[in-house]
Amino acid sequence: MKRIIDTHAHLDHTKDLARVLDSAAQENVAAILAVSEDLQSSKDNLEIKKKFSNSKIFVACGIHPSKAHLIELDACVNLIRENKNELSAIGEIGLDYWYNWVKKNEDKKEEQRKVFIRLIELAKELNLPAAIHSRGAWEDCFDIADKVGIKNCVFHWYSGPVETLKKIIGKGFFISATPSLEYSPEAQKAIKYAPLENTLIETDSPVFYKTKDAAGGFTAEPKDVWRTLKLYCELKNVDSDFALNKFNENAAHVFKMNCV
Repeated sequence: MKRIIDTHAHLDHTKDLARVLDSAAQENVAAILAVSEDLQSSKDNLEIKKKFSNSKIFVACGIHPSKAHLIELDACVNLIRENKNELSAIGEIGLDYWYNWVKKNEDKKEEQRKVFIRLIELAKELNLPAAIHSRGAWEDCFDIADKVGIKNCVFHWYSGPVETLKKIIGKGFFISATPSLEYSPEAQKAIKYAPLENTLIETDSPVFYKTKDAAGGFTAEPKDVWRTLKLYCELKNVDSDFALNKFNENAAHVFKMNCV
């Protein structure tokens, strides 16, 4: 029986979570990486893992750049240290210069960088991979990851320049594909360039994605990682079974999600 892994989902933001997890199980989603965005989100995802112990939920704790407040940083670092044996990654961490309150504010950019550096250094120290958000700050994110010397990280939903992507791949880092492959030229370009060996698939649920059919769009759930696989295989003209096996191997390599 074919099984699949969703390597990036926000379960703490998911409505009717019990139903969503049951639906994922029925659709043979073998495991889900629950990523966090701040201190409370990190605590919530750790509780979700305990509450839904029958589901294969892996957890990443961290501070998303949209929540990059230095006031929470020490507490989040302490939470990660206290729960390091329960974690599969540090994330979602990174930089995002596209927010209106960040674009022209160097102080906000610097605050994001301080939070990102502290957390990716922690990931290296604890020998955990990093799930990196890099929108509008792809080169800075790569430069920091490279300088810190982390060995294992994923540039989640990468849609940046190919020149930076070449550096990411050259370091042996990964990028991930989402259902945005249906409509995003930037995501398509990145995935066309990146080798399967350096790619993961995910949903980033519960994100709303546009579609070309009459429905016009849908709110993603972990089960929709099958849609990501389908879109990937159509774009790359690759056999779905071959790609699925490799994606599962990649998830096991990066996040130790050895469950397929």
